Amino acid sequence: MKINFTVPFRRVLTVPTLLTEPAPEPAGRAPRIARLLALAHKLDAVVRSGEISDYAQLARLGHISPARLTQIMALLHLAPAIQEYVLFLSAADARFITELGLRKIAREPRWDRQREFFERFLQN
Repeated sequence: MKINFTVPFRRVLTVPTLLTEPAPEPAGRAPRIARLLALAHKLDAVVRSGEISDYAQLARLGHISPARLTQIMALLHLAPAIQEYVLFLSAADARFITELGLRKIAREPRWDRQREFFERFLQN
């Protein structure tokens, strides 16, 4: 099963300066965390379109556990500015951003606090 996808580019003007710096053009393969986030968007679109009835069926088709699918889909709860930053990361910058760290940030429902947590996460 091959899934093709495109990620629209949106700039959010009300975020801290660190999140609005333009990222360099990607060279080579995208970082794993960026690919996971893009996959989450694509899988969500597939379920919303009705091609797949629910996430349980999607997990079966992808040969992963429902728990792992939930972990991937949790990345969609990140603030749009953080998602944009992650999607356009260079491979060198992505070494310091972990999926677990992003999932912890995604647990916070308020996007302004998520951005604060993300700023602290990048500084560590």
